[in-house]
This record gives sequence, C-alpha cells and structure tokens, in this order.
Amino acid sequence: MFLFIGYVIILAASLGSYAMHGNLLALWVPAEYVAIVGLAIGAFVGGNDMRVVKATMAAIPGALKSTKFTTAYYVDVLALLYEILLKVRKEGLMSVEADVENPEASPIFSKYPNIVADHHVIEFMTDYLRMMVGGNLNTVEIESLMDVELETHHHETAEPGHAMFRVADALPAFGIVVAVMGVVNVMGSVGEPPPVLGRMIGGALVGTFLGVLLSYGFVSPLAGLISQKAHEGATVFKCIKQVLLASMSGYAPQVAVEFGRKVLDSNTRPSFIALEEELKARRGR
Repeated sequence: MFLFIGYVIILAASLGSYAMHGNLLALWVPAEYVAIVGLAIGAFVGGNDMRVVKATMAAIPGALKSTKFTTAYYVDVLALLYEILLKVRKEGLMSVEADVENPEASPIFSKYPNIVADHHVIEFMTDYLRMMVGGNLNTVEIESLMDVELETHHHETAEPGHAMFRVADALPAFGIVVAVMGVVNVMGSVGEPPPVLGRMIGGALVGTFLGVLLSYGFVSPLAGLISQKAHEGATVFKCIKQVLLASMSGYAPQVAVEFGRKVLDSNTRPSFIALEEELKARRGR
C-alpha cells in the first residue's frame, strides 16, 4: 500500500511541477517508453538465470502484501517451540519423533496452521529437532551447520532484491541510449523548421527523463521493499536457532524461548510478561 502511495507522490511531484509550465502531452513519446521498458526487461532476463527470474517474479507480489511476520506470528512460533521442548523435557527426546517426522499430523504442530503452512520454517525446525533426537551432534556442530544453512538461505532470498537493484542502476543509462537514438533521428531532419526540430529534440530528451524517473522513482523503491521483506523473513530462522541451541545447552523451555524472543526486532517482539501469560494460557489447550 505505501509503495503505491509513494508512486502517486512521485508522479504528482514530477508531472505536476512540469504541468505548471509545460504541456504534458510533450512527454508522451510511446516509442521511447517501449524502448526503455524493453531494454530493462532484456537486461533483467539476460543478466539472471531462470531461477532468479522466477524468484523475482514471485517476490514482487509478496512485497506488495502486508507482512505476515507480526507479533502474533512470533508468539505462535515461540509457543510451538515451547510445547515441543516441554514435551521433550517431560517425556524425553524420542517422544517428539513422530511429531517431527509428520508435522501435518502432529497434535502439537496442527495447533499452528499458519506456521505449518510455511514450508521453509517447518523444514528448518524439524530438521534440527530430528538431529537432536538422533543425539549424534553437539551444540557447536549444530550451530555451525545452522549458520551455513542460514547463510545459503539468506543469499537466495536476497537475490531478487539485488536483481531489481541492478535493473534500477541500468535504467538511467538506457534512458541515455534512447535519447541518443532520438538525437540521431533529429540529425537526419536538420532541414525541418525550428518548431519541428524543437519537438523532436524534446521528444529525444524524454528518454533521459524517463530512465531516471523509472530508476529512482519506481524500480529502486520496489527493489528496496523486496530486500526489506527478505530481511524480515530471516528473523524467524534466527529465533528458532537460538531457542533450539539454548535447549541443547540445557536451559528449561521457558528460558530457551526467552533466548528466541530476544532475537526479534523491537517492533515485533512480545514483552516478557505478555509471552509468559500467553504460554500459560496455551499450556492447557
């Protein structure tokens, strides 16, 4: 929503200020619009493999939606981990083997459908719970493995934002390319009357204007929003990591969950009291 509000402000500021002293129709040069958009799409497709292209296309709609990583979402994540670790503490690690192997059918996991619906989160959580059940790795080894996996995951989720930033960086140059093409066309019409040449030169300069406007006013903000969404998605994995490592280090479930709570951003982190009361309320469900 805020992205579109920003776009409206950008258009109002640029086109509105121009309209005060110029004719907006002078900016309508369809051939240059088509050329710049085509150049941008060509650079995007040519500069990325199909995996990144598909990931970027999938990331754009996600960037336009409101975030799912709210305080309520993280309370669910922490409550799920708390229930699992509480069962482990009471009944032993082997008691959660069935839950880990089939989360969709687990009585514990099924209480949190919004978490189960996130394939990456559930896979990350159950993979390391499975390793804990196996009991063959220590805390240092698990943490090292988690760091490697998270680094790979974060690199993949950051690629769409980087791809869009590259397009934004290229657009001003594409605007110059289109403007030069227009100037070349003008040079072939030097015999025309000055008013005609003036319109042709003005039309050529629209390419530069359009390239800069699209770059800094439209594509760059979208790329930034995609990158922010990728950063938001990384926090939940850090939270799970800290909770599981704290549990492996021997901390009680309530304390282990507190390790995870501290990782969260201040705007989504539930307070200690609020989380404690929520865990108590859910314990008997």
